[in-house]
Parts: sequence; structure tokens; C-alpha cells
Amino acid sequence: MGEVDWVASLAPRLEKEIQRTDQSLAIETAQRLAYSLEIRSYGRTNQQSLMSYQTDLLIRETSEDGSWKPRLIVEVKVESVSTHDAITYSQKAAAHKNLHPYLRYGFLIGGNKEFSLPGRLIRHGLEFDFMISWPSLEPSDAEVLSLAKLILDEVAASRSLESIVFDTRAKDRDRYVCLHRPLVLTKG
Repeated sequence: MGEVDWVASLAPRLEKEIQRTDQSLAIETAQRLAYSLEIRSYGRTNQQSLMSYQTDLLIRETSEDGSWKPRLIVEVKVESVSTHDAITYSQKAAAHKNLHPYLRYGFLIGGNKEFSLPGRLIRHGLEFDFMISWPSLEPSDAEVLSLAKLILDEVAASRSLESIVFDTRAKDRDRYVCLHRPLVLTKG
């Protein structure tokens, strides 16, 4: 099974699990998301170009008015990940986060021949908020549930970051004096 087909088969399972907790969330595959707005010229009518990258799994939140915002992207590789993949996808994550400062980003390897997370992914995947390695292309129910819980945690983090970034002038805002991003490791 190829990467695109595998992602398409995984998305409904994950969406079903996350929607048990939050109906405003949906998962889309192969969705294009803006990473840059390029201004070509200024004048009476500014010429601009919106640049976008295709994503593997996009978790988006829809508001009651029908508008939506990206909360989490999970990039997926099947069987292995190269140094080039790690560098490229990390750069892609940085570009997306530059335009969406509350966006969270993850990386999933399915059917990983190395089983554990490769050092090259950890070394070069600096923009990823999480990385997961599954040994099979047929994830267990426990693996799907674990990823669904992680998705919900990342959506909560995205919402918090959005509030911190965009509500800085609100008088009744929460005021933080520390932001700590701990390292959590799970042995296989």
C-alpha cells in the first residue's frame, strides 16, 4: 500500500476517535495549506500570491459560522524516512508555523523498518512538536487511540498558543510567566 492510500485509510479511523470528544474537529487528507503570502507589487491594487503546500493529515477546527482554522498537521512517511525527508518536512513545518503561529506539527512513520524513531529524524526534525513510529501499516486500536489522544492534546496546545499570541492586549487575558515544552519519550 502506498503512502497516499495508507493516509486515506487512516484518516477516518482517527477522525472517528477525535470526534467522540470534539465535533468541531475534522481530518482532511491532501489539503493544501498556505505557507507564504508573497507581495509582487504595491499600488492601487496590490499584486500578491498565496503559496501553499499539500499536507498529509490536516486537523482543522470549524466554527459555527463555517470558517475553519488549521490546528495540527501530521506529515506521514511509509516504511522509512531519509535525512532529506526530515530536513524538507521540518522546513515545511517552519513555513506553515510562520503563517499560522498557533499551528502544531507532527510526523508519523508507518510500517517503519527501523521500528524506533531514527536519529536523523530527531536531529533534523526540529520543527516537529511530536514524532511517532509505528512498526506496522496496520496500526493496533491502542496505537490509533494513542494518536487520537495526542491529536486532542495538540489541538488544546494550539488553542492556548492562539490565545497567547492574539489576545495579548485583552485586559482579562490569562497572564503567563513560564512556557515549558517538556520532552516525553515512550519506549517500544
